[in-house]
Amino acid sequence: MKKIKVLIMGAAGRDFHNFNVVYRDNPLYEVAAFTATQIPFIDKRIYPKELSGNLYPKGIPIYLEENLIGLIREHKIDEVVFSYSDVTFEYIMKKAAEVNAAGASFKMLGYDQTAVKSTKPVIAVVASRTGSGKSQTSRKVVEILKDMGKKVVAIRHPMPYGNLAKQKVQRFAEIADLKKHKCTIEEMEEYEPHVVSGNIIYAGADYEAIVREAEKEADVIIWDGGNNDMPFYKSDLVITVLDPHRPGHELRYYPGFTNLLISDVVVINKIDSADHSDVNDVRDNIKKYNPKAVIIEAASPVSLEKQSDEKHIRNKKVLVVEDGPTLTHGEMKYGAGTIAAQKFGAREIIDPRKYAVRTIKDTFEKYPGIGNLLPAMGYGEKQIRDLEDTINSVPCDSVLIGTPIDLRRLIKFKKPTVRINYMLQEIGKPDLRDILIEKFS
Repeated sequence: MKKIKVLIMGAAGRDFHNFNVVYRDNPLYEVAAFTATQIPFIDKRIYPKELSGNLYPKGIPIYLEENLIGLIREHKIDEVVFSYSDVTFEYIMKKAAEVNAAGASFKMLGYDQTAVKSTKPVIAVVASRTGSGKSQTSRKVVEILKDMGKKVVAIRHPMPYGNLAKQKVQRFAEIADLKKHKCTIEEMEEYEPHVVSGNIIYAGADYEAIVREAEKEADVIIWDGGNNDMPFYKSDLVITVLDPHRPGHELRYYPGFTNLLISDVVVINKIDSADHSDVNDVRDNIKKYNPKAVIIEAASPVSLEKQSDEKHIRNKKVLVVEDGPTLTHGEMKYGAGTIAAQKFGAREIIDPRKYAVRTIKDTFEKYPGIGNLLPAMGYGEKQIRDLEDTINSVPCDSVLIGTPIDLRRLIKFKKPTVRINYMLQEIGKPDLRDILIEKFS
């Protein structure tokens, strides 16, 4: 029987996961190629033979998504499988129309098709958009479960930027592991806060192999999602975090809306800094589309690492460095650093765009809506140095670091720096502790 020829449109590891669980070693299909987008420097690679299975002894090539239509025609593709996240429904349907016009079917794999079953209970923490507050929620869940006497291991959504064969299964238990695995800034932003809190976190490229290792040392597994992607594991409890700074996005972005529909618990985060009417709109959307979900309201209050650092903000000209993906494809217009600048009386937030160099300049050109904030882009050593040169070129009095990690470990700052902290703070009852005790005690 003729094999169905497949091309997987992907980004950020969902593409590889879909391949691993549906297409690898499946004789009905032939995967001709992957395309890649959203993340820089991930094209012109090969999904390695070590991960591709017996049907692909040479691995599978990865191309830029801009080559999609040509690849469909060149390889006579039958099906294109959409495999990434944090995009509008309009965006997806435009892609579908282009694919259909080129002669191929357009396919989206479902949660049950792609969710691996663990032998241990799984709690998934996912979101409506990237930057909603998944990570702080995940860490809160880990903290509560550890207080309950559970052995907990977190597994993070993939960030496959390096050597994929070597990244098959990664375990992070101490800061030295970040260097051992040659982590980018984006990876460190997710792994380091867990490690600093004494948690164990896994990641990598093969999520069935990863969960089998994690099961050996866990009573409960936490899926710490990426972007607004669906869980990679069949989950006993799904917690979805929504962001009232972007009201309505929970209904318009894929697969964030899927996450809302499969939720057992929905956290409306950042209500301390969002408009009351926007919070109400988000709450109404939850009640309309998932009336059975338990709603928890939470704040993300910002604080300074040292209270004496306020002198570097009040009446000062500051450069604000925020989490990269949250500003780029997350489309957020501000983050913790911006809120801190306002809260502690900065005179001005300096626009870094005319001082940006090389790949950081390219980022502003690709995402013109970022505005006067600096995204902490760091996909590799070269881009980290570009970020450092950009920061040190900006004429400011001080730099506010609103990222989840301490950039001072990676960058030599020539100006005073202030690190901004933020934690999940639940408001009212029930809270996460009540739900977890009821479910897992």
